[in-house]
Amino acid sequence: SAAKPLPDEKTVPVAKAKAEAKAAPPPDIGQDQAAPASSGAMSYPVRGKVIREYAKGRNDGIDIQAAPGSAVGAADGGQVAAITSDAEGNHVVVLRHDGKLLTIYSNVTKIAVKEKQTVSRGQKIAEIPGGASPYVHFEVRKGLESTDPMPYLQ
Repeated sequence: SAAKPLPDEKTVPVAKAKAEAKAAPPPDIGQDQAAPASSGAMSYPVRGKVIREYAKGRNDGIDIQAAPGSAVGAADGGQVAAITSDAEGNHVVVLRHDGKLLTIYSNVTKIAVKEKQTVSRGQKIAEIPGGASPYVHFEVRKGLESTDPMPYLQ
């Protein structure tokens, strides 16, 4: 039904394709990282599943579920602006980054940084708590205004 014939298909013999695939070095899965590698402006603070998405006014960040005791890493390099607790007594770490950006990590334990400390991307700042709520709540703010963290992470 096409007016013009399809272009010639260029195929590679199966044996050659298998040989090329074997030539690639295997990935190094022995590296211990606090967060998965990311091509985005920021890296995920922890390896895990996003269990609650950003919804302005209802959830000003994302919740990422991970195994209790997992390292929570800085999404980007910056300075520890504050270490505090929320109304429910959960620990909160706030990092200040270039471009008037803040990242907020709440529902964490075993905080590994101090206020005014400089941190690098991926550096451990805390851990995921045990118990019924093994997740980190992660926010990105421009000034004081919450913004969806996903465009920064992808």
